[in-house]
Amino acid sequence: MTDRVNTGYNLPGRAESYWLATTPDSNYPVLPGDVRVDVAIIGGGIVGITSAFLLKQAGVSVALIEADRIIKGVTGYTTAKITSQHGLIYNRLISELGRDQAKQYADSNQAAIEKIEYIVRSWDISCDFAHKPAYVYAGSEDSAQDILDEVRAARSLGLPASFEDSVPLPIETYGSVRFNHQAQFHPRKYLCALAREIEGNGCYIFEKTRALGIEGGEPVVLKTDRGTVRADNIIQATHFPIVDNPGGLSDKLSQSMSYALGVRIEEKFPDGMFINAEKPARSLRSQPAEGGELVLVVGDGHPTGHGNPTHEHCRHLEAWARSIYSVRSIDYYWLTEDVMPDDGIPLIGRLTPDSGHSYLATGFRKWGMTTGTAAAMILTDMILGRDNPWTEVYDPSRSKQVSIVQEDISGVEPNQGVLIEKGKDKVAVYSLASAG
Repeated sequence: MTDRVNTGYNLPGRAESYWLATTPDSNYPVLPGDVRVDVAIIGGGIVGITSAFLLKQAGVSVALIEADRIIKGVTGYTTAKITSQHGLIYNRLISELGRDQAKQYADSNQAAIEKIEYIVRSWDISCDFAHKPAYVYAGSEDSAQDILDEVRAARSLGLPASFEDSVPLPIETYGSVRFNHQAQFHPRKYLCALAREIEGNGCYIFEKTRALGIEGGEPVVLKTDRGTVRADNIIQATHFPIVDNPGGLSDKLSQSMSYALGVRIEEKFPDGMFINAEKPARSLRSQPAEGGELVLVVGDGHPTGHGNPTHEHCRHLEAWARSIYSVRSIDYYWLTEDVMPDDGIPLIGRLTPDSGHSYLATGFRKWGMTTGTAAAMILTDMILGRDNPWTEVYDPSRSKQVSIVQEDISGVEPNQGVLIEKGKDKVAVYSLASAG
């Protein structure tokens, strides 16, 4: 992550995720040969570990395979907001998918918050879990109406949303949507505790074991560089599935980079988690830390391969942080890469309706703490043969939604198509010829 040459700007602090810097490395064994279990899981992030934990609680034997060490991928570099508020999303979901599927998305993410809290309380996990309100604020007048629309949409779906004139940040804003009963935590402390509950009684975690391919159906055969895992079912909980055909996921998913600074400020950080409604994104949350509260400043995202050098994005975040707070030090910096679905909704379930015993979860769009937990809940239900009310909205084999609207558009010749500006969006319009 070094980027210090001929830039005139030295990247600040320690080049490491705070979550990784403040927890010890795991040390699970490699796969010792061939193993037979009920469920094989590829990937040791929030989806894989939570799925393994829930399945074991249901009496199912599992083997989790991780190519490196667990919780060192995307989950180890998250902002770790536990929230059903994923930017301005619910008004769009209602418009594009309809109220039923928008409510599935809302309910599943709110249920994920409750599931995480239940696990933390029931297993007495020390992971800095704390309830916080979550805000999306309008940083410009252009976004003010979007905030109002989002409040109405979220409230109509039963979410704990309200409109606030401002946010408790030292910046000018033009209204915000606030979600109550949201939370934050230390993701590695939480997931390391879950991992310790997985091992034993016919359940395993194998690190430094690379998955090479998936074969068969009954049983499913997972081939690795250390041996073979045979299982009745398999979950791909990797960053990007190692097997995505049939299904063509490469056409549905893209990659996005984001940057984070761990900052200490002179002021007391307000109670809450914050993100703006505009681009570039600017996200803030606090974290209790040795030596005083740490503030995570996150954003400056861009499609992978299309951004500026790392130091420029970190410099933008640092300049913004210093414009609103008296920054005492910048102790950490890191970057992360997320998988972005083309329609903004994760892919959770069977790759295709004919995939039988093969499941996956991917495309969490930078909100993996709740959607990843919801994915584990959905996949556990599917494997156990239980009905789950949220499967439809996340179905990986879904088609992209296309809206067809009849409208009187003057200036478009019969049997011709054009792109027109409609509000902030571009809309494809095709004029049908008159029947006579």
